[in-house]
Amino acid sequence: MLGGFFCHGFLEVAPEVCYDAFKMKSSCIRNFCIVAHIDHGKSTLADRLLELTGTVGERDMREQFLDQMDLERERGITIKASAVRMDYRASDGELYQLNLIDTPGHVDFAYEVSRSLAACEGALLVVDATQGIQAQTLANVYIAMENNLVLIPIVNKIDLSIAQPEKVAGEMENVLGFLQSEVIFTSAKEGAGAKEVLEAIVGRVPPPRGFAGEQLRALIFDSTYDPYRGVIAYVRVVDGAVSKGMRLKLMASGSAFEALEVGVFKPWPTPVDGLNAGEVGYIATGMKNVRDCRVGDTITVDDGVVVPLPGYRPAKPMVFAGIYPLEGEDYVMLRDALEKLSLNDAALVYEPETSAALGFGFRCGFLGTLHMDIVKERLRREYGLDLVASAPSVEYQVAMDDGRVLVVDNPSMLPTSGEVKEVREPWMTIGIITPSRYIGTVMELLRERRAQYKALDYLQGQMAQPAESSADYRALLHYEMPLAEAIIDFYDQLKSRTQGYASMDYSFSCYRPARLVKLDILVNNQHVDVLSFIVPADDAYRQGRGMVQKLRSLIPRQLFDVAVQAAVGNRVIARETVKALRKDVTAKCYGGDITRKRKLLEKQAAGKKRMKKMGRVEIPPEAFIEVLKVEE
Repeated sequence: MLGGFFCHGFLEVAPEVCYDAFKMKSSCIRNFCIVAHIDHGKSTLADRLLELTGTVGERDMREQFLDQMDLERERGITIKASAVRMDYRASDGELYQLNLIDTPGHVDFAYEVSRSLAACEGALLVVDATQGIQAQTLANVYIAMENNLVLIPIVNKIDLSIAQPEKVAGEMENVLGFLQSEVIFTSAKEGAGAKEVLEAIVGRVPPPRGFAGEQLRALIFDSTYDPYRGVIAYVRVVDGAVSKGMRLKLMASGSAFEALEVGVFKPWPTPVDGLNAGEVGYIATGMKNVRDCRVGDTITVDDGVVVPLPGYRPAKPMVFAGIYPLEGEDYVMLRDALEKLSLNDAALVYEPETSAALGFGFRCGFLGTLHMDIVKERLRREYGLDLVASAPSVEYQVAMDDGRVLVVDNPSMLPTSGEVKEVREPWMTIGIITPSRYIGTVMELLRERRAQYKALDYLQGQMAQPAESSADYRALLHYEMPLAEAIIDFYDQLKSRTQGYASMDYSFSCYRPARLVKLDILVNNQHVDVLSFIVPADDAYRQGRGMVQKLRSLIPRQLFDVAVQAAVGNRVIARETVKALRKDVTAKCYGGDITRKRKLLEKQAAGKKRMKKMGRVEIPPEAFIEVLKVEE
């Protein structure tokens, strides 16, 4: 929070901070973003640019300024793209408008990166001088090339004692094709090289393409919801101009609205007279239905007839999980929260579902397990919801004998009848960069996860085979692996086995047939649908045994024995028993014939047998949270 303002959320702006926009000629506008692997100094470099251009005063400045969410600051990662306008007087004496759209670095938020790149003409490619090129660095370069962006290579953290800037610059030349003379050496922490970065943005990034005299066309690259002004659309104006009070419409949904306010981010939301071609800002639409305003849509004048701008390819969810409110009466609150959150997070998809164990909830699709974790935490913090989430799963294709192909993202819905011809699972193309001394360790991990080897490259260009100083070399391993093997703890294992040095990037490859079975969990002979899993047939016993052992310690004891079983089809493969609570019914017998005690014990046994047949075991939500925490 900065004096009551917030970058990601849209809050009330005091009249005294209103910014009188001047009509900037498009040749003096530069739209760019910063892309980097995690922890390569992207957010710190953005801080130095904000300071050097005077966009943020010394009193308001703090580290990782653009990472305003508590989750971003706690985890040290950028989750949401954020925009900011900077005014910079270059060495040629001209005043330039620099529009920065900050981007996340983790692979799970690659969709945010692609949207930011589509709204820019240039990108700063930041590489850590102590770590060199990482997997996500390569992925971001490919996305930038697809969008025809001008890349400015930057080697950061040159102030560290273990930095090797010249070596990293040579690596960028060999692997990415940059000239060493193009590389800018910076220390974002100390501010060294920041001035050169600004001059490179002005000199190398081309001005925006577009025509001020044409009808309005503005691309929505992000959006959020404000309870007073409705949907706030973050836009890049491509053609024409927009100002407050104009009647506008969304071309995809056809919804019409009046622009309640037009503004820019300096860095907090600041009203302006209007936005012209090439500029980046926001439009307060006043729309209360968040579904009408989608990322990638084109805004134009209400009576205009124009060709829509190319939108974004829809994000394809890779990981699915059921999310349920801990208290049943919070279902409506959860529905509204997901609707608003999906406006701010275009990669989140959801649909209603019902569980016999947990009641009404939603089946949600995520880009990865980190994305899933962030969404759950945002629902908890921003909307005050207590949630239970099922274990993450992937989307399978089930080929039936009659030629139909079913898409199954919920394990409990997998058909088990003889009509199933084959089950196909999604495979990913994975790239892992690791120091060469860990190649064997990484290959062993990948073998355990059913991965298939494709290729191995060294990042030192012409030096293809390492000599005795192999610790100085880094290798890029190309593999294909089932997505289901990567969503549980693969990334943690990779970091652990390489002492944190390895990095990973992945993308969807194809669907392949596999020997998969549905593992069901039964409690007192009743199926618990939330605890169903699709697992490789060879691994079913190990996972089933681990699950029932965990549940035995979590399910409260009843007045009768409770069987906890793991089953594949009609065959039970593992079982544990929750022992019954025993009341001492013979306590009042102080003596006499033994038949008196025997009658009481027989009566108790008959009652327990009848209770076991009719009784129902209620599994507390806390047990679900604990057992599914292990699977995540």
